[in-house]
Amino acid sequence: QVQLVESGGGLVQAGGSLRLSCAASGRTFNLYPMAWFRQAPGKAREFAAAISWTGRSTYYADSVKGRFTISRDNAKNTVYLQMNSLQPEDTATYYCAQGKNPFQDGSSRIYEDHYWGQGTQVTVSS
Repeated sequence: QVQLVESGGGLVQAGGSLRLSCAASGRTFNLYPMAWFRQAPGKAREFAAAISWTGRSTYYADSVKGRFTISRDNAKNTVYLQMNSLQPEDTATYYCAQGKNPFQDGSSRIYEDHYWGQGTQVTVSS
């Protein structure tokens, strides 16, 4: 059974930085793509970043490109989201996701293609 646990959320001032972590268990971590999604209050869940199973390919939403960096550490079964130059509009619950199928490049944005964590709250004050 796959389990994903996010951590690292909190309150930060605009222009600040935060690093989110997602610890995975239940499967061989290095075989699966990983991703981060976020959901602001009253809004739909949206894609933020993804990384392929190899770690060689990454994808970013236009809204975070150039500010956020996704990475993975297979030795720790952990994926990270480094968030820089945070803005109030980045305020959301951030969810870690793992693709259900192995050897994928991380391009899927379909909810049912992923296992999900419980989320961690990020609040950016102006």
